Amino acid sequence: MKKIEFKSKDGLLLTADHYHVEGHKGIILLCHRSHCNRAEYRETAPYFNALGYSCLAIDQRSGMKVFGESNETKNRAKELKLPTGYLDARPDIEAAIDYVFKLNENKPIILLGSSYSAALSMLIANKNSKLKSLILFSPDEHLKGINLAEASKDIRIPIFATSAKKEIQGTEKVLRYIDKKLISQFKPKEEGFHGSKILWKSVKGHEKIWNALVEFLE
Repeated sequence: MKKIEFKSKDGLLLTADHYHVEGHKGIILLCHRSHCNRAEYRETAPYFNALGYSCLAIDQRSGMKVFGESNETKNRAKELKLPTGYLDARPDIEAAIDYVFKLNENKPIILLGSSYSAALSMLIANKNSKLKSLILFSPDEHLKGINLAEASKDIRIPIFATSAKKEIQGTEKVLRYIDKKLISQFKPKEEGFHGSKILWKSVKGHEKIWNALVEFLE
């Protein structure tokens, strides 16, 4: 893992962790959930590496210090008195897509979102030719003032979606207007967890999520 920095669409400096694999199958852009940072993927990014994928985990400006790591992008945004709501992080993800697209030799990438960043990923993917597929953990109507189901109805790339057991209906609802042939939704029997933490070894049933995700990627 190597820490790197690059600029958001509005010039704010972003911090990211780059997990590189020589001769990779592709690159996955990893976006964290609320009250979090790039360290959400310290455990899971190496698994993606083992599957042959390089990864870039970013600090979005909407987040905080947790897992023993500061959200450096959020800290800079606060110093500059920039807003740090969910929608304010959109340019961070869009800039990261552009950055990773170039890293991937101008080939479409995989975008992975967790909670609010899963919602932003859907919003962005509606009209973005730089994306190959979406991986969504706990997507829902997380964005104030936006009907996400309606706003993302024209997505035309494959989607893997999963969530905690209690969030299954919310996930189905937000995906309801997208072509069903594009959607692979895993519905856990166990309680699970909100966001991408459902992949962590500490969460019961994580193996089943990984198996479904690997099948999707293959």
